[in-house]
Amino acid sequence: MKYDFTTIMDRRGKDAIAVDIPCSGGGEGFFADAQIKEGFSVIPMWVADMNFPTVPTIPQVIAQRAAHPAYGYFQPRKAYYDAVIHWHEQSYGTTGLTPECIGYENGVLGGVVSALKIFCQPGDSIIIQSPTYIGFTHCAEDNGWKLVLNPLIQDETGIWRIDYKDLEEKVSSGKIHAAIFCSPHNPAGRVWEPWEIEKLMDIYRKYDVYVVSDEIWADLTMPGFRHTPTQMVSEDARMRTVALYAPSKTFNLAGLVGSYHVIYNPYLRERVTKAGDSTHYNSMNMLSMHALIAAYSQEGREWLEELRQVLNKNLDYAVSFIHTHFHGVKTRKPEGTYMLFLDCTQWCRENHTDIETLQRSGIEAGVIWQDGRPFHGNCHIRLNLALPHSLVKEAFQRMEKYVFVSR
Repeated sequence: MKYDFTTIMDRRGKDAIAVDIPCSGGGEGFFADAQIKEGFSVIPMWVADMNFPTVPTIPQVIAQRAAHPAYGYFQPRKAYYDAVIHWHEQSYGTTGLTPECIGYENGVLGGVVSALKIFCQPGDSIIIQSPTYIGFTHCAEDNGWKLVLNPLIQDETGIWRIDYKDLEEKVSSGKIHAAIFCSPHNPAGRVWEPWEIEKLMDIYRKYDVYVVSDEIWADLTMPGFRHTPTQMVSEDARMRTVALYAPSKTFNLAGLVGSYHVIYNPYLRERVTKAGDSTHYNSMNMLSMHALIAAYSQEGREWLEELRQVLNKNLDYAVSFIHTHFHGVKTRKPEGTYMLFLDCTQWCRENHTDIETLQRSGIEAGVIWQDGRPFHGNCHIRLNLALPHSLVKEAFQRMEKYVFVSR
């Protein structure tokens, strides 16, 4: 490979919560009451960033710009908008995207809140498919909105599907006029097929539901799958959807903060932009602008293709290992994202234990994973596979020896 996806980076002391929180014993939830045992190194497999260095063009352009000792007020360059438009056209088959439709957001979740503020009043209900990314739950609860869950169902092959009957019943009876849609889906890992999105958006059209579509995982699809933008399935979908993107998941740039919205409807665009501007802090960071331009380049595309191969290998290995060695743990290889969602219900039942004990066993062995219950998985664990393959193998060997051991 041209790029380095094998070196194990030492991220300690480099402002990475993925390793600093477990090492310090701080953090939320089960980190607070579980300690890594002596002799085990940290294998960060929880928070959804990657343990790979980003494409070399990004630190290069940041260093070049930072070398000039003036960092005053600025406006986004034309190259910024050109890069976004070209990336969407080449990656997702997007048509009709113009600079006017693109606007900065200080994080995807900030964009979610700005959009929902124009769709919702305090106390309103918002529908979303579950399992659900924990950030959406916080967005709703922190702003006084109620989340109505539309649970995904698994078909006979284990593929997560939208329950359209349940969805329509809840939308029609609950006076719901706003929805959050996660595409590709985190944590289920679905890359929705065009017909699935069309059917979803037909229901939302029928009941006049406006949609906030988080598409931050759009680039991280596995072989044989391609992201379909929600706004591209129909003209009505284009007009009733606020879509949110960022290069952060794809290129490991979360710490730079540089997301953006795509809004075709001028009325919605003006109102969402006003909601963001009214905070007086929703302003682009100069270095994140240069990072996006460098990421959305030909070299960025070549790097991404190699990254996908690495992630696909890791996911294949992990799913095969689980199916072979961890009887009672259910999971399915994601079509997109680099996260696994492990259903440990049967394993816990057969081994007379609970999910807290299981999670603690993993952390004690240095496998830092994430509680799936805040994602509405009753006995689940979310597991990050975006790290060098040697670490993935070591993590699963530890799990076999110290964690998923019959009790």
